[in-house]
Amino acid sequence: MYAEASQQMTQLQERGAQLVKATTAQERADAFSDFYLPVTPESGRLLYTLVRGTRPGLVVEFGMSLGLSTIHLASAVRDNGVGRVVTTEMSAAKVATARSSFTDVGLGDLITILEGDATQTLAAIDEPVNFVLLDGWKDLYVPVLKLLEPRLSPGALVVADNTGLADAQPYVDYIRDPANGYVGVSFPVRNHDAMEISCRA
Repeated sequence: MYAEASQQMTQLQERGAQLVKATTAQERADAFSDFYLPVTPESGRLLYTLVRGTRPGLVVEFGMSLGLSTIHLASAVRDNGVGRVVTTEMSAAKVATARSSFTDVGLGDLITILEGDATQTLAAIDEPVNFVLLDGWKDLYVPVLKLLEPRLSPGALVVADNTGLADAQPYVDYIRDPANGYVGVSFPVRNHDAMEISCRA
């Protein structure tokens, strides 16, 4: 899957013009419905390690794409022997492809996919959330986190990808403000980009 993602990079740069024209999250999702947009392999291993170490009962992911990050999360849940993953995705095409991949790798029974707008679908979660991965559209990081906050357990980890990008700055400002109840660190993952790893204090 990473090999396929690497082969898409030239096309992805060319498709960037469509992203600029898109005005809604759904249009953006549809414009990139056949692209992986994955976490780096190193970030995937970090996610796996964090989930193994914290043993969360419920992992929530915002922005599944084609499921590479989800596979890392669910693999850790499987190896822990406890927990499950709830993930979100707006692109129906990506949901279909990822669901097939999850079944192929034997993780389908640990993953629930919520298709549609995460600011609506995640409202249905009514149990404690122990681990969150934010890896969808950056302008939705703060709204999604605020939606989940009433359900975050004390000590819950919140990991946000691509926080080195300009459109993630409002999230960085929010999560680093002590008044909002988090402590954390910025973790470099690629040139000029980072993951923000935060704990609900």
